[in-house]
Amino acid sequence: MAKKGMLIVLSGPSGSGKGTIVSRLLQERDDTVLSISMTTRAPRPGEEDGVHYFFVSREEFENMKSLGAFLEYAEYNGNYYGTPESMVRTWLEEGKNVILEIEVQGAEKVMDFRSDLVSIFITIPSMEELERRLRGRATETEDKIRDRLATARRELQRAFRYDYVVVNDEVESAVARINTIIEAENMRFDRMDNEYIRGVLESC
Repeated sequence: MAKKGMLIVLSGPSGSGKGTIVSRLLQERDDTVLSISMTTRAPRPGEEDGVHYFFVSREEFENMKSLGAFLEYAEYNGNYYGTPESMVRTWLEEGKNVILEIEVQGAEKVMDFRSDLVSIFITIPSMEELERRLRGRATETEDKIRDRLATARRELQRAFRYDYVVVNDEVESAVARINTIIEAENMRFDRMDNEYIRGVLESC
């Protein structure tokens, strides 16, 4: 049965485990790809240009913004993040599910602009657990950790905008929940090939 590609918006506070969940989903699903975002922030240890993000200067980003090249963009913690639109459109037309792993501010812009998507908010068991995860990274200053915790509190208040909320208490369980969401959404009538439905009716 043919189906349309699904646009999946996935957000959550920094430290909620979004990246780990997405990596596991991509390992398990050959029908799903990750849209690579563009950002003006510096790469973190282990991140590669064109793999984790497209890392560009602020000037380059603003030039693309002026050309209308982004599906969405937002400024977060002093840096720009955006989703180049052309690649997403191509994958959806090929029937691929496309995950946008983006910040809440950018996600809301996509949700305001498009209705043909599934939005999932990844949350954490508690703020105490989130703080433990952030400190466990050992990559940020105390001020940055406090900023991220404050941002997380604001983002949690926006979870009502999403279709689904998934608690990442354990990665395997969170991935299983998202797989269930994707399979259920695949069975929605408006995602099916109308020619298939007509063929079934004509065979009766």
